[in-house]
Amino acid sequence: MIDELYQKNLLRLAANATGDGTLESPDAEETLDNPTCGDRITIQIRLKDNEISELNHQNRSCMLCQASASLIGKYAIGKRLEDILETRQILQSMLHGTSLQDTSEWQELEYFDVVSLHKSRHHCVLLPFDALIRALEAAKKKV
Repeated sequence: MIDELYQKNLLRLAANATGDGTLESPDAEETLDNPTCGDRITIQIRLKDNEISELNHQNRSCMLCQASASLIGKYAIGKRLEDILETRQILQSMLHGTSLQDTSEWQELEYFDVVSLHKSRHHCVLLPFDALIRALEAAKKKV
């Protein structure tokens, strides 16, 4: 079971750790935990014209959460809250067995298809998106 989750493409994505680090004086920051498995992720963002202009994350988490955070680090710059909400919905639908829609911009979402059979791991993949959404909502309230 676990071997099928640890696919090379997901391991590479996690190892790249795109966006790993911290921002000085972010516009917003959100830390979320997954009590089921112990994952913890912090996302920090800066916005310009309601778009993500800078993003960093720190996580103490499983490979799936790390891969998801790295994917966000790769593609979230220039995106708005609505874009991230839409991408999260596409990912969640895929995890529940729906065929992946066109994600030409977030191509590596398809890597998480192997997680669909492991419901207990869905939260690991979605946690970075949830932290980013909360950070974006908090930043929006400050404006």
